[in-house]
Amino acid sequence: MLQTVIALILGILAGTFTGLAPGIHINLISLLVFSFSPVLMIYFGVVPLAVFIVAMAITHTFLDFVPSIFLGAPDEDTALSVLPGHKLLLEGKGHEAVMLTLRGSFAGLFIILILTPLFVYFLPKVYPVFKEYMAFVLIAASAFLIITEKKSRIWALFLFLLSGILGIATLNLSGIKQPLFPLLSGLFGCSLLVISVMSNVKVPPQKITHSTISKKETFKALLSSTIAAPLCSFLPGLGASQAAVIGSEITRNLGEKPFLVLLGAINTIVMGLSFVALYAIQKPRTGAAVIVGKLIQDMTLGNLILFLIVIFIAGIIASLLTIASSKFFARNIAKLNYRALCLAVLLLITILTIPLSGALGLLVLATGTAIGIVTALTGIRKMHLMGCLLVPVIFYFL
Repeated sequence: MLQTVIALILGILAGTFTGLAPGIHINLISLLVFSFSPVLMIYFGVVPLAVFIVAMAITHTFLDFVPSIFLGAPDEDTALSVLPGHKLLLEGKGHEAVMLTLRGSFAGLFIILILTPLFVYFLPKVYPVFKEYMAFVLIAASAFLIITEKKSRIWALFLFLLSGILGIATLNLSGIKQPLFPLLSGLFGCSLLVISVMSNVKVPPQKITHSTISKKETFKALLSSTIAAPLCSFLPGLGASQAAVIGSEITRNLGEKPFLVLLGAINTIVMGLSFVALYAIQKPRTGAAVIVGKLIQDMTLGNLILFLIVIFIAGIIASLLTIASSKFFARNIAKLNYRALCLAVLLLITILTIPLSGALGLLVLATGTAIGIVTALTGIRKMHLMGCLLVPVIFYFL
């Protein structure tokens, strides 16, 4: 019991670090835990190690919106928050933007608990049907997302396929370690940081204001997330960004503030349900769930119940940490040289790429950054760049 509590606390601390540190992903920490698991299991059992990863993953989904909104340094799951979040930031309401995502993430904890019994009962019955036609389901989902692009469907298709080609090439490079780090960092993080540096954005003083959003708008956002998130929790290649777009199409005319609530809810729900899917169909759909599945190869109902308790406790503590972190950023971001800060984050990601992915990783990082910049300049939604994972997965199932 003591080991589990210690693992929970350490997981929350690790999730706070990965959430606030641009470029440091939970998949990297999870992989390091698994790599050193033979040594760690001398002090901790298998279940506490899994608890550490679950707590870290959930905490991360709360805090990763802080650098996404204040620094413009998102990961693949928070990429869509940059535009509405950045708009509020430039209005001096960056804290309000984070609080809107927090409202969604916190509600997501309860939605996970509600959906878990349905997931456990129905998913084993439904998944075999989806699995048989998985490639066509993913093609249909990708086509739907491209068709709903408001700027240019041609550009959306082109960038989807271009990122897909980069994904296939990167994942098949024999000389590259940790291929996802430079791939996703370039497409989703560095490209936006470069745009921020080029445009020389000046962040105004921030106000600690409460979000002004009606109960009706919040309900619409949460309803959308409840419908869309489960679908993307078990379909490979589809993540929080795709679920957010699908959810926003379900309830149309969703404003910018409700959209941030939607993103917060979906980010947490998709992560939480990925652990439920691991129990229900033994198919992990997030990097963290993959490592948990390798640690606990025969997951029991008792493990699932423990993970749900961990998810809830980690989520409550992460909420308090998110409020404190957001207030700190809001009070200090205008004092910092934002351009220098973006350059520092870019340098950090570049330096991390060398030991993690080698020289080829730098090439992938540069290519992904270039594609991401084109996406930003054309005004196409960043989530189309998830073709880097979707296209390889589609080919795998064909």
